Amino acid sequence: MLKKEDIIHIAELARIGLKEEEIEKYQRELSLILDYFKKLELVNTDKIDSIGHITGEHSVIRDDVVIDCKEDIRMGIINNFPDKKDNQAKVKSIL
Repeated sequence: MLKKEDIIHIAELARIGLKEEEIEKYQRELSLILDYFKKLELVNTDKIDSIGHITGEHSVIRDDVVIDCKEDIRMGIINNFPDKKDNQAKVKSIL
């Protein structure tokens, strides 16, 4: 069974607050889930081909296509941007 400290650590990583009774509840429930995964590890999968995706699709990417729209619609969208520069949405840098 997971320790109380493990549940508190997982909750902190997920940025959720837990009450004392919730800690005990998740301690039981997460332990049951992890125990089930231990059972799954015992299943013999030697003759099973691995797949990356259940549908078998690989690298499905749509073409990036520009769709024309009326100028008043385009400007209406641009005017709703919280911040813009040269009629383009301005976003904060993430790096």
